[in-house]
Amino acid sequence: MFKFFKKNDSKDYNKKNGEFLTKVASLLIHAAKIDENYTDKEKKIIKKTLIQLGIKESEADQIMLTAEINEEKSNQILDFTREIKNADSEFKIKITETLWSIIYSNKEEDMYESNLMRRLSGLLYLDNKIVGDIKEKIKAKFAK
Repeated sequence: MFKFFKKNDSKDYNKKNGEFLTKVASLLIHAAKIDENYTDKEKKIIKKTLIQLGIKESEADQIMLTAEINEEKSNQILDFTREIKNADSEFKIKITETLWSIIYSNKEEDMYESNLMRRLSGLLYLDNKIVGDIKEKIKAKFAK
């Protein structure tokens, strides 16, 4: 009766034509490029995340190429976050972990990355404490 109130189940996103995960990849690529240093290490993190989200390895490279083009054409992150914000918490936490992994893959966080994460926590409807806890967990992981 009340099915229309149910949020999208993020586990079903990978069954779509890849459009949703292309937006996710575009957001991750945006985060990787924000410090003007888009590295192979960051590309590997993004590709690994896409595969964990259900994309076949053979399709991940094509999704990333499309996402890179989308990211270059877009002038705002709202294009990428519009659908992600409706995903379940588990999915958004996975994306947040990936974002922090991208940021700390070079062992440091700059002011543009910090600003991006503050904006994303609001746009994705994530609690600042959760985002901070994830940040500290990932920061410790990359400090080793």
